Amino acid sequence: MTRKWLTGLLGIAATFAMTGPALAEDVAPKPVALVADQIPAVPLDMVDRTRPYMEYRTAAFVDWDPKTRAMLVTTRFADTSQLHRVAAPMGQREQLTFTSEPVYSAEYAPDGSALLFQKDSGGNEVNQIYALENGRPKLLTDGVSRNSLGPWSSSGKLLAYGSNKRTGIYNDIYLMNPAHPKSARMLMASTGGGWFPIDFSPDDKYLLVFNYVSVSDNQLYLIDLAAGSARKLTDSSKPVGYDGLKFAPDGRLWAASDDGSDVKRLGILNLETSLFEPVIDEKIWEITDFDISQDGRWIAFEVNHAGRSLLKFYNLQSGQVRTVDALPAGVISGVKFAPWGELGITLNSNQTGTDAYSVNPESLAVTRWTRSETGGLDSTANVAPELVEIESFDGEKMSGFLYRPDPARHKGKRPLIINIHGGPEGQATPRFLGRDNYLINELGIAIFYPNVRGSTGFGKRFVALDNGPWLRENSVLDIGAFLDHLRKDRRIDGKRIAVTGGSYGGYMTLASMLRYGERLKAGLEVVGISNFVTFLENTQAYRRDLRRAEYGDDRDPEQRAKLEEISPLVRAREINIPLMVVTGENDPRVPESEAEQIVTAIRANGRPAWHLLAQNEGHGFRKKANGDYQFWASLLFWQKYLLEEAK
Repeated sequence: MTRKWLTGLLGIAATFAMTGPALAEDVAPKPVALVADQIPAVPLDMVDRTRPYMEYRTAAFVDWDPKTRAMLVTTRFADTSQLHRVAAPMGQREQLTFTSEPVYSAEYAPDGSALLFQKDSGGNEVNQIYALENGRPKLLTDGVSRNSLGPWSSSGKLLAYGSNKRTGIYNDIYLMNPAHPKSARMLMASTGGGWFPIDFSPDDKYLLVFNYVSVSDNQLYLIDLAAGSARKLTDSSKPVGYDGLKFAPDGRLWAASDDGSDVKRLGILNLETSLFEPVIDEKIWEITDFDISQDGRWIAFEVNHAGRSLLKFYNLQSGQVRTVDALPAGVISGVKFAPWGELGITLNSNQTGTDAYSVNPESLAVTRWTRSETGGLDSTANVAPELVEIESFDGEKMSGFLYRPDPARHKGKRPLIINIHGGPEGQATPRFLGRDNYLINELGIAIFYPNVRGSTGFGKRFVALDNGPWLRENSVLDIGAFLDHLRKDRRIDGKRIAVTGGSYGGYMTLASMLRYGERLKAGLEVVGISNFVTFLENTQAYRRDLRRAEYGDDRDPEQRAKLEEISPLVRAREINIPLMVVTGENDPRVPESEAEQIVTAIRANGRPAWHLLAQNEGHGFRKKANGDYQFWASLLFWQKYLLEEAK
């Protein structure tokens, strides 16, 4: 080998090393739990450009501390969301839990003497219940079974909760004195469905129990705690859906129910006759959440206006209903009265972020308790979504929310990503977009969130329009109708449209790539279903019957054949556009195998199929480091397959 040849070879190698992202100092470190299969390394300059959009926080209202009148919120200071106490509006957040896994659900005892919370491990949804004692979590459940935190009794001496420790599959109903965990005893055994304790009667003689058969079929039982007997309040032959159930101080049971209506109304369920008497009817809009003040004077309730929230108060003495007008337009959740009468809520809006607020029922005055950081960016500069309404292929009315880039900053026709929600019993709402605001604000990508048939929030007729294998693909045709409409939009680049979605939205992504591949540039699915039969066979056993009620029964030969026919995996050879798949190894809902089989099939056809796997996540990425890297990998995918100019 001559010195001249060697010098030339070294020069070529040096050129490649300097121009590509191969040097370790030029690429972002990947979290150790992530496996990036065929995904390019993330360059550090991308991390630097996007950093402000990665550093937002949120704060969600959880409960009121009866002793100190402080607010309990969940927020993230490190890698996961934890419980924090806020002593006064806009006060410092005092972190209470310091676990490696996220904590979202917690409850104070009625007198504030105890704080209970639940968490799982690695996203496996096998929740355990803990008491926070002297700053440390004390395990109250067995550490093995799946448990769900339920209500405290009015006296504060008992906790109702669900657990599958008897069978390892279905939830039974248990009672426990949290001060003495060994006091736990089974109150009611179940044989299937989704059982959960809802509320104790004010005198603690009864416990209301809920069995979720499907989104539109919820069966109610009243358990006599002294006798141990259960009385069914609902008729199985007459399916009814509920979005809230609560005993008033006078013992009446209030409910948000679609009994006798297409949408949910607020009223009283007579415990003797089981008849529902509507009191508040919002006509075409659903009442989706409510709470009753402890003095029995007020009911606060949320009205779902095509995804946007209205907060209203009902005066139980005068019958007057008033609307809170001072809240920014957005989505409300976590409605709960404090013992002293103030109402706590979470408000989520793209132009305010996600933060905790309180509302005074007398004056309707709104008080902001937290102002979460948005990476130094002005959240008011984020775009507000516009409501898009169309008619689908069969005349059915559809809607969704479109986030457009600023036309003054991003001129000309803009690329578009259609982002389909999961569930399918979910709903696209006008929310804070977090990292995705980078796509809109900096890259000029429009994002559209559709509500196809089967979405909640539009009544029980609409939510049932996709039920079973023979109606399933009609929701895919709805995406086609939205595509037709959006491609005619003069500000949308019809040649640069992509599709994405998570869970059921992942199935919809794959199905849309099959049916509308010639109109799409790429697809990115997150924890999605690729084959309905293998999904139903491999999802956790406690969920299987619930999903069969929605998708179809794989045990029936005719339905199984149809489920196979409409599964994207069966026709994977027809997918001719690039795909990216994101998976959680511990996912109990949509198993990792659903991702593996579609990636293998696409690659067998010689098509691009990027795969990002998290070994410490479940049904979606909840840890910040993983979520950040997922965004960067997705951004690489969009840059390569969507943003290049159409040819």
